[in-house]
Amino acid sequence: MISLTDTQKIGMGLTGFGVFFLFFGMILFFDKALLAIGNVLFVAGLAFVIGLERTFRFFFQKHKVKATGFFLGGVFVVLIGWPLIGMIFEIYGFFLLFRGFFPVVVGFIRRVPVLGSLLNLPGIRSFVDKVGESNNMV
Repeated sequence: MISLTDTQKIGMGLTGFGVFFLFFGMILFFDKALLAIGNVLFVAGLAFVIGLERTFRFFFQKHKVKATGFFLGGVFVVLIGWPLIGMIFEIYGFFLLFRGFFPVVVGFIRRVPVLGSLLNLPGIRSFVDKVGESNNMV
């Protein structure tokens, strides 16, 4: 079992609440207050989990400048009051930022009993295979 420090435990809680508020804000027709709270909690939780320096290094690598711009720009656009446009920017930036993790996530989900069989359905399999390709991540 992985041991977490108290700071990392707090970060996991903040990140979880951030994802909850983002999801709930989208369910409630892009409520800007919930989305703003979710954004702040998610980014703060990420900083608590991996540390401020590593968070800064992750977001501001040279090859991730475009992705960071879209993600943080989307956060800013949500905070100033345009939630739908901001979430579109954020989702695009999120996929650009974390696309290197998708093959790992797809490989893990394929080993989960029920989810793995769902990913092997004909229509879903080709999409998941594209997402899970590691040579696509340049």
